[in-house]
Amino acid sequence: MNYILFDGPFRDHLLPLTYTRPVADLRIGILTIREKWEMYLGTTTTTITEDYLSEKYPMVEMDRNVLINASYLPTNELVELIKKLEENQAVFKGEDVIAFYASDAQEDIDFNSFEAIEYDGDAITVENTWDIFSKNAEAIQQDYELITEGRISQPISSTNHILGAHNIFIEKGAVMEFATLNASKGPIYIGKDSEVMEGALIRGPFALCDHSTVKMGTRVYGPTTIGPHCKIGGEVASAVFFAYSNKGHDGYIGNSVIGEWCNIGADTNSSNLKNNYAEVRLWNYTTENFAPTGLQFCGLIMGDHSKCGINSMFNTGTVIGVSANIFGSGYPRNFIPSFSWGGAAGFTTYLTKKAFEVTEVVMSRRQMEFTEQEKDILNHVFELSKKFRRD
Repeated sequence: MNYILFDGPFRDHLLPLTYTRPVADLRIGILTIREKWEMYLGTTTTTITEDYLSEKYPMVEMDRNVLINASYLPTNELVELIKKLEENQAVFKGEDVIAFYASDAQEDIDFNSFEAIEYDGDAITVENTWDIFSKNAEAIQQDYELITEGRISQPISSTNHILGAHNIFIEKGAVMEFATLNASKGPIYIGKDSEVMEGALIRGPFALCDHSTVKMGTRVYGPTTIGPHCKIGGEVASAVFFAYSNKGHDGYIGNSVIGEWCNIGADTNSSNLKNNYAEVRLWNYTTENFAPTGLQFCGLIMGDHSKCGINSMFNTGTVIGVSANIFGSGYPRNFIPSFSWGGAAGFTTYLTKKAFEVTEVVMSRRQMEFTEQEKDILNHVFELSKKFRRD
C-alpha cells in the first residue's frame, strides 16, 4: 500500500510554521509527525501540500493509495484501522476525515459514497501552533515508548545525579557528565551524538534529539523538545525547538515553538504569562486578527530563519514569521510579519537579497547548502506575507 500524508483543514492555523513545510513535517514529541507515521506503518510516505512546497515535498501516487490527515498523530489502534482500509472506505472521527482509500483511477472523492468507519479512540491532534507545546508531554511519552521498545540504553555515567534512571534513555555517541536529570515526572531521551554539558539541570519529560547540545548550567523544565542540531542555554520551559536553531545563552523561553535555523540572542526573554493573568490571544493568519487560545501560558511562536539580537524582549503571545530580524530595546509588537527588519521602534521590509546572504552563511556553517529550491520557497513566502508588512 502507498501512504500519502495530506495537510488537512488546519494548515493555515499552523502558520508561520507551515509556510516552509507540510503539516507532516512539524515536530512534536521526539519525532516529526511524518517520522511517527513511517515508524508505525513500517514504510515511507509522501505528501500532498501547497504547490510551492511540492518540489521539495513531492507526492507519489500508485494504483492503491491511503491518504492520511497529518494533523492526527498515530496510535496502534488507529494504524490497524488504516492498514485494513479497502476501496471506498474512510476513517472518521466525528466530522473529521482521518484517512481514506483512493485508487489512481478515482478522479473525484465523494465521501458520501464511502463506507464510514468511526474511530472512537484517543488521538493527539495538531490543529493550532500552541498544540505543539501544550500537547508535547503526551507526544514525548508516546515517542519514547515507540523508540525505546525492546532496546537497552547506553549506560549513564556515575558523575551524573539521576532520579528515575529507569525512565531515561541514552543513545549511542551521547556525552553527559556532571549533569542532574530528574525523570520522575516524565521520560528523558538523549539522542545520538548529543551532549549535555556539566551543571545542566533537566526535568522531564524532555527530548534532546541527535547532534544537539545542552550547554553548561542550563535549566530545562519539561515538557521540552530540542530538535536535531540545536544548542540551548539559560532557562527553557515547555518549549519545542525544531532543528538547527540556537538559544546558546542566558535568558528565558517558555511555552514556545521555535522553527528551524533560528537564533535567539543572549539574554533574550519571552513572557509567557500576562500581568493580569488573562487568556492569551495569538495572531491568527486565517482571520488576520488576534484570536483567543484558551491558554493562560503562551510565549513565542517563531518561524524558520528568524533571528533576534541580544537583550530582546517579547510580550506574551508573540508570533514572528519567517526570515524576520529583530533587534533593539523595548517590546516589539505581538505580530511580526515574515521578512521584517527592526524592533520596537518600527519595522521595514527585510529584502530577500540581504536575508538570503545571511541564510547562506548560517547554513554553510553547518555544511548545508542553501539551494535554489529553498530560495524559491522563501521567495514565495515573501510574496505571500507582503500584505502583512507595513513599511
